[in-house]
Formats: sequence, C-alpha cells, structure tokens
Amino acid sequence: MKICKVIKPLVSTNRIPGFEHKHLKVVQDGSSHLVAVDAVGCRDGDWVICVGSSAAREAAGSKSYPSDLTIVGIIDHWEPAPNPASSSSSASASASQVSTSRASASASTSSVPAPQAAGVPSPDRGQPPDAKPNGSSGGIS
Repeated sequence: MKICKVIKPLVSTNRIPGFEHKHLKVVQDGSSHLVAVDAVGCRDGDWVICVGSSAAREAAGSKSYPSDLTIVGIIDHWEPAPNPASSSSSASASASQVSTSRASASASTSSVPAPQAAGVPSPDRGQPPDAKPNGSSGGIS
C-alpha cells in the first residue's frame, strides 16, 4: 500500500471495453505522478491509500482488470512528515498518525476514530464554504 495525494482527474474518452466507467486520477507518490483507478470517489487534494499489483486489479472490480494502481481509501487526517532536506530535526520527528474512515480498526484500543455512518459526510466534506444553511441565498428578500 502507498499513501498518495490526489492531484487532478484524468480524462480519457477512448477506452477498452469494461474500462469505460472507471474514474481515473493523477496521484503523486513522492515526486512522481501516477495514474490510479478511483474506487472510492476521492477529490482533488485528498490524501489516499493506494494498492498495486493484483490487489489493484481486484479492488478495481476484477482480476482481469487492467489496473496496476487503485485508490482504496480516503485518509481523513494526514500530516506528511517534514522533508528531511528542509528539516534539521528529521531524525527526532515522530511518525505521523493516520486515521481513515474506510479502514477497519484491528483492536478496540486503537486510537483510530470510529468510521462515519453511511451517508453522513465527514466534517471536511460538508457544504462548500460559501453555501448558506437551509438553501437560503443570504440576500435580503
């Protein structure tokens, strides 16, 4: 598994049969850009968990599916470790903590928060910042 950042969608109109309705994303793994099948509906700027090889094909829908990288989870909170070249204290930096709403906790004593209920957006995935509550336009009527 890899942790990557979603850069942008990739539009490809001519595709092989069975590949037509899969969303593709450009993700960044370190300094390189890769193409991944989006199996979870992520957005630009999201930090995601990606799988490769046969796990990528199965996560995309079939072992015969032509994918070598598939996005399988959206990370709710991720603070990348500081770049060692730009930080003199990289040796003493602690590991970043990850919590994901699509990964299951292996023990009840885990510090990972419980997953969101289905259909309930997480706090950072609510309405756009300029949206008004209850559909009001915010203007004078």
